[in-house]
Formats: sequence, C-alpha cells, structure tokens
Amino acid sequence: MVRKLAAQGVQHEGVLRAMGEIERHGFVDSALVNQAYEDTSLPIGLGQTISKPNVVARMMELLINQRPLPLGRVLEVGTGCGYQAALLSRVCTEVYTIERLKGLHEKARDLLRPYRIPNIHLLFGDGMLGFAAGAPYAGIIAAAGGDDVPQAWLDQLAVGGRIVAPASLGKTSQSLVIVDRTPHGFQQTVLEAVQFVPLKSGVG
Repeated sequence: MVRKLAAQGVQHEGVLRAMGEIERHGFVDSALVNQAYEDTSLPIGLGQTISKPNVVARMMELLINQRPLPLGRVLEVGTGCGYQAALLSRVCTEVYTIERLKGLHEKARDLLRPYRIPNIHLLFGDGMLGFAAGAPYAGIIAAAGGDDVPQAWLDQLAVGGRIVAPASLGKTSQSLVIVDRTPHGFQQTVLEAVQFVPLKSGVG
C-alpha cells in the first residue's frame, strides 16, 4: 500500500512512514480484511466509512504543509474507527479526536487499545464545536463535510495553523478546503472535489 501511495504522488516521508507503521486491517471489520489495503473506502458501521488510504495520506500531507515534525496539538473531527488518529499520532505531539456517535467512539477505543498510543485523547462530543480545552491547535482535520468550515474550528486554530476539511461552500458537491490562519487573518483555498459523509451537530 505504501508503494502504491508513493506511486500516486504521496511524497512526505513522515506520512508514508506512518502509513507503513499503522496496519489498516486492524481497523476494519474481519469480513473486509482482504480489502483493507485496496484504495477504497470501507463501511465501519452506523452509516460511516473509513476513508480511502490515498485520501487520508493526501489530507495528512496538506495538514503538515512542509512544517517540521512533529506538529503540535491537532484536533481530528470524526474519530470513526480510530485509524486516522493512529496515523496522526505518529506526526503530532498530541491528537485530540472527537466522535459524535457513541458506538463509534467506543469502537475506536477498543481498536486503539492494543496499540497503547499515549498521545491520543479520545473524546465523545459534538465535533462541530471543536474542543476548546485543547486549543489552540496547530492543525484541525475533519472526516465529514458541512456547508462551511465551522466558526468554532476557526476560533480554536493557532496562528500559523491549518484546517483541512471537506465542505460544500454553498454548492451541491463537496470540495477539499484548506484554511490557513495567518497573523493577518484567515486564508481559504479550495482544492479538488471529494465525497465525505455529512458533518452533523449533536451526539448520537
């Protein structure tokens, strides 16, 4: 899988190393293990999916943005099965990851337990609100897309930090969006079209 990702254009050594160290098959249902290293999204229950490896690697590369590793504190919105949080733990000092669905929050906790990763903080709550107690963040990365980037995420981003998230920005289709916080304000860049599950408020 790592060789495939490199052939597809993923260049960051830290990202490729993390993708090699964290085994994707440990985060998918046993019936889907034979598909774990294909470049495809897979169901993880409760209507949610584990993103394609190429998409995960691309978003991590964008989040790092040539900054030296490790990044500082990072907020992940949408823990899912915990796979991306495990990857982020290899390139960040601390990962705060929040999940709004109790069943997935508990599943991620169980799947991550054998790895004994000390710098992941699993949170159950409304990801649209971020997690103010851990702010400011060097980066915020989201696995679900809304109409826009929530104000709470902007407020919790450190100067010099970056948000990588899908958003529709008033359109019917989603695009990958980058928001950089500079000393002079926020700078937004819209990239390629993507397809993520919808960003929802509240918990379930």
